[in-house]
Amino acid sequence: MRKPFEYAVIRLMPRVERGEQINVGVILYCQALGFLGARTHLDADRVRAFAPDVDLAAVAAALESWDRTCSGAGPAQRMTPGERFRWLVAPRSTMLQPGPVHTGLTADPAAELDRLLDTLVR
Repeated sequence: MRKPFEYAVIRLMPRVERGEQINVGVILYCQALGFLGARTHLDADRVRAFAPDVDLAAVAAALESWDRTCSGAGPAQRMTPGERFRWLVAPRSTMLQPGPVHTGLTADPAAELDRLLDTLVR
């Protein structure tokens, strides 16, 4: 049986003031199935072509922190999965930003997250 889920694309905006972006990941939350996860893909060649001065190692570390927050590591362990999702998708003015939240239905949130990554990021 399919359950509702919410997701947002994670966007890299090397120069926030310009508003240009590259999709680098997806975060998905399915309350009914108790799932919260993020998948990322940082295409170094694409990022360098877009913004040659970006510190790729710093971006990769920041993306890794999204995954750690989803899993409840560190200070996020005191938050519910729903609270962690809402915190991660809140608007921000940093190099990594969430896009708008969208919804869908799925029976397998992990497979849906992989599908969204392939469709929206890779």
